[in-house]
Amino acid sequence: MAGIPIQSLPGVNGGYSIMEGYKLKGQLITPEEQASIITALKGFTSARHSKKYDEVLEKISSLLTKPQKQHIFLDFGASGENDELQQKLKFMENAIINKTALHISYVNALGVASGRLVEPVALNYRWYAWYLLAFCTVKQEYRIFKAARISRLKPTGTPFSREHKHPDILLEKTFDNGKRSGLTVALLCKSCIEVQIREYLSGNITETFENGDFIMEIYVMEDERMWFAMLLSFGNMVEVLVPAGLKARLVETAKNILSLYS
Repeated sequence: MAGIPIQSLPGVNGGYSIMEGYKLKGQLITPEEQASIITALKGFTSARHSKKYDEVLEKISSLLTKPQKQHIFLDFGASGENDELQQKLKFMENAIINKTALHISYVNALGVASGRLVEPVALNYRWYAWYLLAFCTVKQEYRIFKAARISRLKPTGTPFSREHKHPDILLEKTFDNGKRSGLTVALLCKSCIEVQIREYLSGNITETFENGDFIMEIYVMEDERMWFAMLLSFGNMVEVLVPAGLKARLVETAKNILSLYS
């Protein structure tokens, strides 16, 4: 019914199989679905440079029965432009495939450095960055390591100490267990920066005043730096209303900056 020829062989060693010489030509999926696959693969290869993925893209493209005009384009080039990061990803991917441990030097979000012997399980791209799921042999538990914070990486060739099953389940469970402390911030913003601040801080406007100024709430991770740097970049166009601790932190940072240039 699907258009695939099936043959049956009798006897003890018999069974059912796809007829020898038959090649899947892509007719089981629509041209639109084929185009979606190509779009997704192109997006992936923009973030992960590898000859084998380029070859997969070429093979899949050759199956197109009726090439479709592409109207969605994915480009994660910012995560793929760093040659050092690409080399790290290559080492980590090889270790995952070969099931061998890696020794890494890691710096956490607080700037604390440590050496780890880890058994890499999976690579994950989320939140505009690459992450490594690995079993930490020191802590004897699964941990998430941000690839950009791995300062040194050395293959050991040492086989895994255990079998690591269901990487997809382990990945989400480990991310959930390692959830960081969040912070809700209320900002009083000038009307002239509405487009920019909504673009970069992705908050919800809770109140708008007659002059166009507005109050926006954002939810951020306390140990991340980018949102704090973004607040500083808006200068006196944004005022933190709550929490009080963040206001004090901004004042202290501003004083330090003034003292540097005074």
